[in-house]
Amino acid sequence: NPWLKTTKLVAKPDQVIGGRGKAGLLAVNKTFNEVKAWIMERMCKDVTVAGITGQLTHFLIEPFVPHAQSEEFYVCMQSHRYKDEIFFYHEGGVDVGDVDSKASKLAVPTGLDVSADMIRSELLSEVPPGKQQSLALFIKALFDLYKKLHFAYLEINPIAMIGDSTIVPLDLVAKIDETAAFLCASMWGQLDWPSPFGRAAYPEEALIRDLDGKTGASLKLTILNERGRVWLMVAGGGASVVYSDTVADYGFGHELANYGEYSGAPSTEETYLYAKTLLSMMCRHKHPEGKFLIIGGGIANFTDVAATFTGLIKALDQFADQIKENNIKIWCRRAGPNYLEGLKKLKVASNKLGLGIKVYGPETHITAVVPMALGLVPVIEEPDLSGGSAPPPVRKLIPVKNKVKVPKAQKVPPKGEKHTIVTSTPETKAIVFGLQNRAVQGMLDFDF
Repeated sequence: NPWLKTTKLVAKPDQVIGGRGKAGLLAVNKTFNEVKAWIMERMCKDVTVAGITGQLTHFLIEPFVPHAQSEEFYVCMQSHRYKDEIFFYHEGGVDVGDVDSKASKLAVPTGLDVSADMIRSELLSEVPPGKQQSLALFIKALFDLYKKLHFAYLEINPIAMIGDSTIVPLDLVAKIDETAAFLCASMWGQLDWPSPFGRAAYPEEALIRDLDGKTGASLKLTILNERGRVWLMVAGGGASVVYSDTVADYGFGHELANYGEYSGAPSTEETYLYAKTLLSMMCRHKHPEGKFLIIGGGIANFTDVAATFTGLIKALDQFADQIKENNIKIWCRRAGPNYLEGLKKLKVASNKLGLGIKVYGPETHITAVVPMALGLVPVIEEPDLSGGSAPPPVRKLIPVKNKVKVPKAQKVPPKGEKHTIVTSTPETKAIVFGLQNRAVQGMLDFDF
């Protein structure tokens, strides 16, 4: 670009960082050589911004736009459940302050439009009259684009309106609604999803993300602490939250290494690749106290537990020596279609490989393996998996000190009613949004 050497420049980190100006991460009104020197001083160096330490790896160079402080404004758009909201403040820049409390706001109910006249009357009273019309038309066009491209948040601070009424956005941050990809992916083009500042992106995360994009199943992986001791391989988005919260509740949040899920009936090969990725990262750094792999999940609706465990066992077989070398203890609690066959296969593989895996089914509470794995409660006896197609024996209740009184039977329903509480009846109509025949059929089969 020829303007690099013919005009003054601005340079700043192009990463997910807020408050760059206050952190001294802006170079303003510099020559190209000065900008290069400024960037090289900071490239791949650790900095701390708002208490978060991370490495600067990407920078942006743009033309410097001379303007007065009085020509800077602030504009922001946010989406809420039933409305969009436009914020405007007649001052902008690094020291704009708490805009939530002092900005003018215009609420636009979902599905409705806004006119330039509404914007001018509701938001621009503090703007010089000669600039109001042009600025109102710009904000109107920006809001139309905001809705068309399904943004969830968009902030320009500052936006400069220089002498000839030219409008120049000087700094912008935005979030898009990823679930709208089916509507406007072609308009978005190729998007890169940057990692939060302070957390490096891992190639393993990219691998699972790529795998997730090629399958109808759901495969997710986020590395929280690659040296952590507690690793999770959890089936189901809801279960993954429950297990992560349970680890944190027991005081091991700082040791939680990953967050993710494998669900939606992944194939044997997909489960193998997912498990292989986790195990390779677990074995990367030894820990003197060893590590834990907790394989968990609720009662699956339509995921074939036996099929997914075949992939898991393949990965365990491949990493058996490294698992023992790194003193990794494996705990499993799983249920769902063909769970008994899957648990049997896992236990046989454990005995064959000498891994000592503790295996539990639906007779055990969904997160009971977490405190047992962490050594916080006594280990309960594993269920007998030697039976045929019959489920394992009913679990033994854990004795508690404070016994809860058994509630009395419900009252008789009022005349003409079937229930005393709001619940489903055979006449209840269920509306499924985003119909997936296989999922719904599996739920119906399971529930009835």
